[in-house]
Amino acid sequence: MSTPDRLVAKLDQLTSVEQRDKRYPSLAAAVLRDGELIWEKAVGAADVEAGVEATPDTQYRVGSITKTFTAAAIMQLRDAGKLDLEDTLDQHVEGAAYSPSIRRLLSHASGLQRETHDESWLTLRFAPPDELLATLADAEMVLPAGARFHYSNLAFALLGIVIERITEMPYMDYIREHLLEPLGLTRIGFEPETPAAKGYVSQPYADGVWEAIDVDTGAWASAGQLWGTVGDLCRWGAFLADPDEAVLAKKSAEEMRTVQVISEHDRWLSGYGLGLSLRRDGERIVAGHTGSMPGFIAWLFFSATEKVVAAALTNASEAALPPLGLSLIGTTVDEWPVAPKAWRAGDPPPADVAPLLGLWFMEAGEMIFRWRDGKLEMSYPDAADWEKPAVFEQETPDRWRTVSGPEHGEALRIVRGEDGSVARLVWAGYPVTREPGVWRAPE
Repeated sequence: MSTPDRLVAKLDQLTSVEQRDKRYPSLAAAVLRDGELIWEKAVGAADVEAGVEATPDTQYRVGSITKTFTAAAIMQLRDAGKLDLEDTLDQHVEGAAYSPSIRRLLSHASGLQRETHDESWLTLRFAPPDELLATLADAEMVLPAGARFHYSNLAFALLGIVIERITEMPYMDYIREHLLEPLGLTRIGFEPETPAAKGYVSQPYADGVWEAIDVDTGAWASAGQLWGTVGDLCRWGAFLADPDEAVLAKKSAEEMRTVQVISEHDRWLSGYGLGLSLRRDGERIVAGHTGSMPGFIAWLFFSATEKVVAAALTNASEAALPPLGLSLIGTTVDEWPVAPKAWRAGDPPPADVAPLLGLWFMEAGEMIFRWRDGKLEMSYPDAADWEKPAVFEQETPDRWRTVSGPEHGEALRIVRGEDGSVARLVWAGYPVTREPGVWRAPE
């Protein structure tokens, strides 16, 4: 199905106006919908001096979007049993001067200072991993660990070192072999490949540009070294929304999108998960990341529920891309929403599950247990449309575990009568009965 002309015209207009009004040397953008790249556009010059126009296949530095790859690699290693998110840094990096947990490093809640302690942005020299570790005691804990969100490139530099120590291979090689290659992201890499944009600083009081500095990030590579195109970034965003389980477990991707800390404390409009930024746009919640390197600004976000991903890249040092990116997502959903999947009759519930289904009560509060898509779930009759049901997985014949939704992590226990029938349930420590009434101790 081809992209509706009306949608193409609106997305083209949004991008062209943004590039003109904000005076970006060039701007590339793309939208992926329901797994398919439906639109991409580039406006302006990738190389001002040479007069080379940008195309959707032009690479740009994507800066801190690199962190999403680092986080996915950490989750892969966790799923393989090589680490635990509650492990401390020194468990995997012997002699490390600080020992925040892997979880706090991933969620920018470690308390470590923002930049590496080698004054790299003053010297434009980024220390290699061994040197960074040898001098780590010089870094500051600017906040107590876990106190609040504090963005830290140093934290993600250390996560890159964790990956190297556990896998015994260079960080860049691991990302290539375990993420880029399996997903076919051929236009994302750690060095630019033609065609690639040059970075610029737009002159504030004239129509000229200055060429931006070029930096090699050293140990900081795991925080911001990658280059990419808008198309491949959209494909990466689609993967994070609904991953190939051969590469990353869906549950792990959901963990990455789960709020760990609030990052904006005045209006609570944004938070941070495990390597993913989370933000509210009206009733819509999107996940992704921004990026900034000298001469480049990047934006990648997706709505997992609406199956839309948008990316925007520019070769300007100063750019506010979130309004454009959110408009690309919102316009696509408004003009061409993804239809929900049709309901299909499924297999009947197993014999031991059938007695659990139907109406139950917690005192007089109604609870409805259903078998849906091969899972036992519970919902409240008066739940809002956006409220998800509790979903359970069976551990033993008489014990289930809540794996998502209300009371996530809590046990659901079956209490049987003398004849072996289900007498009542106990969920998260509360009695659940077939009839409404006051809780009473069993006789």
